[in-house]
Amino acid sequence: MLSLDALFGDSGPLAQAIHGFRLRPGQIEMAQAISRAIERQGCLIAEAGTGTGKTFAYLVPALLSGGKVLISTGTKMLQDQLFSRDLPVVRQALKVPVTIALLKGRANYVCHYHLERQASEGRFASREDVEHLGAIHRFARTSASGDKGLLKDVPEGAPIWAQVTSTRENCLGQDCPHLKECFVMAARAEAQQADVVVVNHHLFFADLWLRDEGVGELLPACHTVIFDEAHQLPETASLFFGDRVSSSQLLELARDAREEAAIGAKDFAELPQACDALARAAADWRMTVMGMTGRLPAQAALAVVGFAGALDGAVHATSVLANLLAAQGERSPGLENCHQRALALLGPLESWRAEDEGTHVRWIEIFSQSVQLNATPLSVAEIFEKSVSAAARAWIFTSATLSVKNDFRHYQNEMGLAAAETACWESPFDYGRQALLYVPTGLPDPNTPAYTRAAVDAALPVLKASRGRAFFLFTSLKAMKEAQVLLKEAFRAQGLDYPLLVQGERSRGELLAQFRAHGHAVLLGSQTFWEGVDVRGEALSLVIIDRLPFAPPDDPVLAARIARINRAGRNAFMEYQLPRAVISLKQGAGRLIRGPEDRGVLMICDPRLLSKPYGARIWQSLPPMGRTRDPAVVDGFFRSELVS
Repeated sequence: MLSLDALFGDSGPLAQAIHGFRLRPGQIEMAQAISRAIERQGCLIAEAGTGTGKTFAYLVPALLSGGKVLISTGTKMLQDQLFSRDLPVVRQALKVPVTIALLKGRANYVCHYHLERQASEGRFASREDVEHLGAIHRFARTSASGDKGLLKDVPEGAPIWAQVTSTRENCLGQDCPHLKECFVMAARAEAQQADVVVVNHHLFFADLWLRDEGVGELLPACHTVIFDEAHQLPETASLFFGDRVSSSQLLELARDAREEAAIGAKDFAELPQACDALARAAADWRMTVMGMTGRLPAQAALAVVGFAGALDGAVHATSVLANLLAAQGERSPGLENCHQRALALLGPLESWRAEDEGTHVRWIEIFSQSVQLNATPLSVAEIFEKSVSAAARAWIFTSATLSVKNDFRHYQNEMGLAAAETACWESPFDYGRQALLYVPTGLPDPNTPAYTRAAVDAALPVLKASRGRAFFLFTSLKAMKEAQVLLKEAFRAQGLDYPLLVQGERSRGELLAQFRAHGHAVLLGSQTFWEGVDVRGEALSLVIIDRLPFAPPDDPVLAARIARINRAGRNAFMEYQLPRAVISLKQGAGRLIRGPEDRGVLMICDPRLLSKPYGARIWQSLPPMGRTRDPAVVDGFFRSELVS
């Protein structure tokens, strides 16, 4: 077998098989570090700047390792890209006989049982649902995988999908009459046999924590676990290592139990009555916070008039239904499934008010159609550390944004990885030539009401100099919508014909396609566009960030974690809030330069970047681009682009 130096070299198999592949020393060094970690079953945290080629840097040693490998990604889009493009290319180039499999959460696969039931009941909200159901029926008959992402005729967000896919709660499991043809079971069986399995972070943690069939079964057998986009893990782990229960789940249980009762327990009138009572109780509970949005800590939620009483009513109605289902469950698999769901929901409902504040923070989140109770661990470090040390295997964590000035302590502390080896490879791009950091003068404090208008006013001359071709990224939807109005007015008044594309008006994919196609558009986005977006070439030459991305201090989970750190006599701002903001900012800034020929300006409007003592720690964590506060320098940068 060739050495890694030879494999990644200019005349190696990768260069021969992949058009445009070139020797990158950082990529080879990263691959060597990952290879060593796999060989000794160690733990490695690897930050690789944009352009390093981190995907191939971990795929090559993974495919050559000879053991079972589990790769977890941040998004389904990256998951599909790895499985459909990157893995086959590397496998072919290396000529290694490894088998690969793709495993997603069950909601991504058509469920024969729910598809059949939906068709037989014939209750549809719209004519579009009927058309979509027909398309899904045809797809299910011919598809080998049942992966809904492969059916382009039905939008991913179409309401009908919720009716024809299963959830962890309503899957009948071994009792399903369609078990032998189940797409989920087929995908899991394939993953069990494969050498390399690609999952996503949500599936990994959901199955790991809840011990469902899937990743929970794959993990004991695997030799190596690789997390790509590993900066997302702390938030994802917090989500799944806690408890959640919502009014929507109660309504869905009431609906499903009523339907199962109509089939399997027609003679038991108390059951549909209990279902109706639960539906009313869930609706009443949701009504107590009608008109409110966002997140509230438990104490504030319980102080809302009627909330505590309505919650008690929902607990009681769930308990009554659970008892009735216990007596009827043996009459059909569907009724027994509803019984188990009722018990699973009853636990977190009853424990939420009595949760130990020393380990968890209790809070609620209010959505447009539901309210959700949450009990989130104050720290996932100890929990995750146990998973890492449970068995001998290699653990690789990689992303372009894991450190603050090459210091990984924040990430290590969050994930319980104090003993992990860390390494950092800078981007090979020439940022001094390709990019310019611009911080305008004269902007007010970001917390003042007039700040967004001032940021837009400062951005307008830069947008004209760049001829559009810009991402304008915001830390809140409220600021984004305010800027949308202001920019529309300014574009109209100044005769600027740059199309204004706004997050939420279309899917992210559609907006990006429009942005690339036009060539002079301005795209306004919030969190959705801060990461995982790759626009190369002249279409994107300016990234504007309205504020430093500090998380809102009134967020219940953040507030509780800050209080915990400060109570221990440490500095929560420097230890927790600042590193998180730096990592988030690095993600946003990373949208600008995606290739060796890209050129552009990163404009950060927030004056705190230079006025606060911690500002230097932030900008020193960004790539080493030129810096200016002079708009004339920015204008000259874009003029030189036109000349070149």
